Amino acid sequence: MVTTLDIPEPLIEEARMLLGLESTTDTVVVSLKELIRHKRIDELKAMMGNVRLEIDLPESRRRPHS
Repeated sequence: MVTTLDIPEPLIEEARMLLGLESTTDTVVVSLKELIRHKRIDELKAMMGNVRLEIDLPESRRRPHS
């Protein structure tokens, strides 16, 4: 998909250097993926303590007998 964006050059350059990338396209793609990943992690953290799992940890750690 071809899209024209007006992104401040210093912002792209800083992101490109921090990510160690050569192209602007790679910088934008990796930056968006990281933003999405961080937001999903934040959503999971917000759920912490709200989901009840009935797991017997000692039993789940036992290896099956062969």
